[in-house]
Amino acid sequence: MTNSQPLYFLIIDGYSKQSRDDLEKAGMKFAWDLYAIMLKKHLPGAEFDVLLPSDEGVTMPSDSDLSKYSGIIWTGCNLCIMDTDNPSVANQIDLAKRVFKIGTPSWGSCWGIQMAVVAAGGEVIENPKGREMGIARKIQLTDAALNHPMYEGKSRVFDAYISHDDMVSKVPAGATLLASNDFTYYQALEVKHEKGTFWATQYHPEYDLHEMASLMIAREEKLTRIGFFEGTQDFSEYVKRLDELHGAPDKKHLRWQLAIDDDVLDPDIRQCEFKNWINNLVLPSVK
Repeated sequence: MTNSQPLYFLIIDGYSKQSRDDLEKAGMKFAWDLYAIMLKKHLPGAEFDVLLPSDEGVTMPSDSDLSKYSGIIWTGCNLCIMDTDNPSVANQIDLAKRVFKIGTPSWGSCWGIQMAVVAAGGEVIENPKGREMGIARKIQLTDAALNHPMYEGKSRVFDAYISHDDMVSKVPAGATLLASNDFTYYQALEVKHEKGTFWATQYHPEYDLHEMASLMIAREEKLTRIGFFEGTQDFSEYVKRLDELHGAPDKKHLRWQLAIDDDVLDPDIRQCEFKNWINNLVLPSVK
């Protein structure tokens, strides 16, 4: 492949059809579409296939199918990676293991970091602190990240979109911790295993404020039940302000009230890690 040819990616969206329908009803884009938009932003002309491994009757790609891709991208997902009795979970872990053997550069957020770890021999558990939701605060780069290409151009401390119950608890050999906060120790990792390298974050660079507000609408009952909101009015007012700030990111009073800054609002800052993945792992592998 030469630089004049379009690069070809596989975007893996593990949400079931019912879950995708629920998110769409709440006003959210499909997880794969969020990644397609981000991919096209940072690599115009890129082409991609979408794999929906939780759909009935789906055929998982063979090793020869996987070998044609320049990069593998894992979206977020509401499955539990410890639930290996679920055929979709088991099949996705097997797929990630095969990608490591083939050596195609991989990227993932949320479900992606958990997939990288489990496929390489690490462990994931339910976060004993509960759910981390909305904005992950004070994520800090490790010393290893300061000279790592994944974080070129990123501030040492930043906030990011997040939504998860489970977390990485034990990393495999070949994993490097790149970012952490008080709520979730493993916020970003590089996982080198067999022939492959997988860059992954627990947080979501692909989200924006509207998508986060829509995700909260889809999760309103749960979020209220576990104490994020006092009730319907409290919830509605918060979500409305998120969407208002999305439409007018320079509104000082909303930025201050919501404690949201450019690291969350500016896509060039927010998506820095993904852009670095393309430039430092994907492009060099196809030259």
